[in-house]
Amino acid sequence: MAWAQSMELMSDSVRVALSNAIEAPVNLKEDPGFSSKKEKKAWFNSMSDRLKTSIPDAFMRRRFLAMVHYEADRAGLDPQLVLGLIQVESGFSQYAISRADAIGYMQVMPFWVKQIGIKGQDLFNPETNLRYGCTILRHYIDEEHGNLYMALGRYNGTPGKARYPDQILFAWKHRWNWSDDLILAASHSHGILKDQDEWIRITTIP
Repeated sequence: MAWAQSMELMSDSVRVALSNAIEAPVNLKEDPGFSSKKEKKAWFNSMSDRLKTSIPDAFMRRRFLAMVHYEADRAGLDPQLVLGLIQVESGFSQYAISRADAIGYMQVMPFWVKQIGIKGQDLFNPETNLRYGCTILRHYIDEEHGNLYMALGRYNGTPGKARYPDQILFAWKHRWNWSDDLILAASHSHGILKDQDEWIRITTIP
């Protein structure tokens, strides 16, 4: 799904910060993103049910969800937003390749490995792909001062165009919502929730 992202100039401090984020070790057993074991079990059961058609194998589905939750939480992203993005970007296909040569679940452009990663890193590897995708999306959100509309546009290589952010937010709201539906709450608080054929405008992410 990713289009013509291009390598951007960035300061040394930003590059180092992103590189450090990419290279940090992964420990799925210490995911701190749940308030209780009960909440963790409920989240996995709920998300797993919705993912059955895309990832039929129960073990692989649970491992995939564990990776998504871990990397999203680590990057300060809502895991359901990340699931919505993956749905739109790759349809949960680990080996997806776009017309622009974006790779994997989160359709990461190969130039990111050269810019902030380690030579030889495999973007088809699920953990690597999710680490890059979540780190890049967080970077764009920070660059856009919390404006999710613009951040998603930059992630997809279509800044300023509504179609892609619309698709992500619709998937986030309608397929991957959780008990504390952040999109619905944010929309109501701003008085800007529109019908699904219009642009749902959420402008701030903590």
